[in-house]
Amino acid sequence: MEYLVELTDINKIFLTDEIETHALSKITFSIAKGEYVAISGPSGYGKSTLLSILCLLDVASSGTYKLAGHNVVNISKQQRAQVRNRDIGFIFQSFNLISNLTIEENVALPLTYRHDISKAERVNRVHDALAKVNKLYRARHYPSQLSGGQQQRVAVARAIVGSPSLILADEPTGNLGSQNAEAVMGILDSLHKDGATICILTHDPRSAGRAQRSIVLSDGQVVADGLFTRDLSLIKEA
Repeated sequence: MEYLVELTDINKIFLTDEIETHALSKITFSIAKGEYVAISGPSGYGKSTLLSILCLLDVASSGTYKLAGHNVVNISKQQRAQVRNRDIGFIFQSFNLISNLTIEENVALPLTYRHDISKAERVNRVHDALAKVNKLYRARHYPSQLSGGQQQRVAVARAIVGSPSLILADEPTGNLGSQNAEAVMGILDSLHKDGATICILTHDPRSAGRAQRSIVLSDGQVVADGLFTRDLSLIKEA
């Protein structure tokens, strides 16, 4: 089996006023290429910290993080930015679209830092990404002209436009009604069927249940790691 993400004994300690806070403790799990994983757990128990490490916005205090076989723990800030731009597509809960840019320009943003992609290819990639989320006809509109559900679809397009190795989604349906949430999760389902590796962090059991596998965090530790049955219960725990 080919693993895209490999975390081994990841610890994260925050120091404030000489007090140590252990946000993550000995986190160990792997995500195979093409797998669809949901990470869940109570608020304040390590999910956001883990997400920051996975997307290379923060570094672990100790442990090993391999992405596509490369240890990315001790690389420089500039290298982390390059890897993040090339290999990780991120979907925010709050969309994070830039209001004074068109939808087309928002989706193109990750490609502006890629010197290996020509202008013509950039245009093609943006149009292909918008077509996958059925928003190509909105390319010249601005975020304020779209509903929340439509903006999240555009955010998905922005995440996939660079053909990343890993798609990370932070509460992708957290600000959406049930109909729009279902539509966005349906897009993620389709991306997974096309071979994408997806990891979502969510409180919503319905969203988590779309994944093949659930990892549950509590008190900064993995307390369950297993496959879902159709009734959303775990059938194989770590």
